[in-house]
Amino acid sequence: MSTLDIYNFIRVNDQLITGGQPTEEQIESAAKEGFKIVINLATISPRYSLPDEAGLVHSLGMTYHHIPVVWSDPKESDFDAFEKLFQQLGAEKILLHCAANYRVSAFYSLYALKHLGWSEARADAFRAPIWASSDFPVWEDLIRRIKLKILSANNANRANEK
Repeated sequence: MSTLDIYNFIRVNDQLITGGQPTEEQIESAAKEGFKIVINLATISPRYSLPDEAGLVHSLGMTYHHIPVVWSDPKESDFDAFEKLFQQLGAEKILLHCAANYRVSAFYSLYALKHLGWSEARADAFRAPIWASSDFPVWEDLIRRIKLKILSANNANRANEK
């Protein structure tokens, strides 16, 4: 079993993969593949989580970060915490996951729109395969609000550069 088998797996680039909740074997594969950091955006739930993901990750010599984003009540402050963490990370290989790659694809697309020069179309396209058949109004509202702030700031920055 490899990281490619992680539910809703997406390889962003050589340094970053995203997905849903990995199994213990998939986390072990990530360590063997040279990943050094695991970030989990899901809340801890016996139904979906590993019994001790942080302990497993640490036992494999990797760093574990947990930003528990409540699925039914995501907040801009959750995105802010994600953004702050991502800005502090170096060039290590990262496995970024939540329960099914919804939280992750939403937050990473917004982060890339804000910090990596992604266009709105590219950010939307990144999220699309995961979100295509889903209807989660609370999330769509959060994404829309954060995206609007990012695009407004980007437009203001471009205007100031002229």
